[in-house]
Amino acid sequence: MPHLTGTRPGAATTGVRTAFGIPGYAHPLLAPAQWAELTRPGTPLHWVVLNVANGPGSRPDPHCLEAAGRLRNAGVRVLGRLDATYGARPHADLVQDARRYHDWYRVDGFLLERCPGERTTLPGIRRAVAALRTIGDRPHIVLGHGTHPHPGYAENADQLVTFAGSWGDYRWSHVAEWTADYPPDRFCHFVHGVPRGHLDEALRIARWQGASTIYFTDRTDHGGRVDPWENMPGYWDDIVSRVGTGVSE
Repeated sequence: MPHLTGTRPGAATTGVRTAFGIPGYAHPLLAPAQWAELTRPGTPLHWVVLNVANGPGSRPDPHCLEAAGRLRNAGVRVLGRLDATYGARPHADLVQDARRYHDWYRVDGFLLERCPGERTTLPGIRRAVAALRTIGDRPHIVLGHGTHPHPGYAENADQLVTFAGSWGDYRWSHVAEWTADYPPDRFCHFVHGVPRGHLDEALRIARWQGASTIYFTDRTDHGGRVDPWENMPGYWDDIVSRVGTGVSE
């Protein structure tokens, strides 16, 4: 693991636009209002992840087709969720799922969830990303490590998720020194359990650690028993107004 330091000098002066990366709401049939909310004009979005059934499913889903189409018509980048299972997923299966996402939902790229971060697994992920680059027109590739990986991964993706976890861990987190070699638009932070009263603090942490794609929610994982990203945070309008007006900058 790289040496860690508290903040990234100069990260606050980059001028890079902070916006949301949506890790994946519940199925559009279960959460239609939340998906519709994402197409509201002016919502600061970098991308939205589509997770049909822990992947693209076995056949096109009409509700997901409609949701993805509305987002893309609104100019929002849609990513298909792929499960890398920490490097254990067979290469052919991963690529097959990616092709289904593109053929059925015309996604603009992919989030590789549960992506490994060790040096030894780098060649396998490099191979997978090279294959994904051939699917669609310049697909956007995000590696979902959830922590700081070996720095070599940064050379193989458009973005890395270098934090995914609880507010209790995030407020005391550190950033790997090697990230200072890259601009903030290369990094994403997903944080659950953030109280409304600590939104400004959370935004400051993301700014100083150099991550421009964020997702903060007051939902929790209840000790790992539920997915905290499935539902929109209770303070959605509040955080949209803060990020959309550049408060975090």
